[in-house]
This record gives sequence, C-alpha cells and structure tokens, in this order.
Amino acid sequence: MNWYALYVQAGQEDLVQKMIHKFFDKTVVHAFVPKRKLKQRKQGKTYEVCHTMFPGYVLVQTLMTVQTYYDLKRVPRFYRLLNQFDNCKAKATANQSINSLEDALEVYSFSKIDEEEIALILELAGTDDIIDYSTLYVENKKVIVCDGPLKGKEAIIRKIDKHKKRARISLEFMGSEKWLDVGIEMLDIVE
Repeated sequence: MNWYALYVQAGQEDLVQKMIHKFFDKTVVHAFVPKRKLKQRKQGKTYEVCHTMFPGYVLVQTLMTVQTYYDLKRVPRFYRLLNQFDNCKAKATANQSINSLEDALEVYSFSKIDEEEIALILELAGTDDIIDYSTLYVENKKVIVCDGPLKGKEAIIRKIDKHKKRARISLEFMGSEKWLDVGIEMLDIVE
C-alpha cells in the first residue's frame, strides 16, 4: 500500500480524516493528519497550540484503484488527489506501455508520496500523529538535539528561534521543499 495526499478544505482536515475512517475500514484506507506542537504568545501569555503540519492536506495509505478513488471522491470536503505533474510527464515520456485504464490513471493521476518523504514524516510524528517538542542546545554554532523527534535529524534543522522556542525544519513533500516551524525546548549550557 502506498501513501497519497488528498487536497481538502483548509481547516477541515480532522473532519475529513474522521469521515474517511467512518466510510472505510482502516485496513483499506488509513487517513493521517500530521500535526506539530508549538508555543504561541498572545497578549503576554504563552499557550501551547497544535497546528496541522500541511494545512489543506490529508495523507492516506491505500492501494489506490479507480474504484477507491471514486469512493474517496464521495467524502465531503475532499477536492482532489494531489499530483506531481513533473513525475507524471517523466513516466509518460519514458515510453511506458499503458495497457489499461488503471495504468493510464496511475501515470496521470495517482501520484504517490515518495517512501523516503513519508518515512521521515511518520518518524517525526510518532504514534500520536503529533511532532512533540525536542530538547536541544547550541554549542559553537552547532545544534545538538538531546531528546525528542528531531534527535539524529539535526541536518533538517535550518534555523533556531530561541525567543519563540521554535526550530525551522526543511522537509521534502511531493517533490518540493517545505519549511515548517516545530516546538523546541532550549537547554542553557554552563561552561
């Protein structure tokens, strides 16, 4: 089974996920809405908030067929299946033989998420589908993660905002680079 990205109404990702789990058995279609914890400051008070990692998208794991696609289209607030047009053109120009309607739809419509991309997203999100806080410190301009989902993944960290307690990370998603802010806890190193 492969992973696909559904484009849905922004702000309604959780509702679409619940509807998919209601209409489908989890062994046929598994829906996933990755989220991230952040600390947000409003009017002098700090709140812990949980934002969707990819607003407007629900990730589904399924064996995509024409029938599954049309069954998913019946889910309210589902707009379309996300495509990687560059990838589709490459397959079509590689003189790939298209023997059936399903082969044609696979080439032109059903763009699956790359295994490496989804593996990193699933690893970061963990079992509860939320990227939790990572504990880290900076030593000689080098970021060292002590604990949390970013441990061992220092290479994806692009920027640290100590004031807002956020780390900006870079992820590949559907062939393009996405930058996300995730929550962190900073350690003060005393020398």
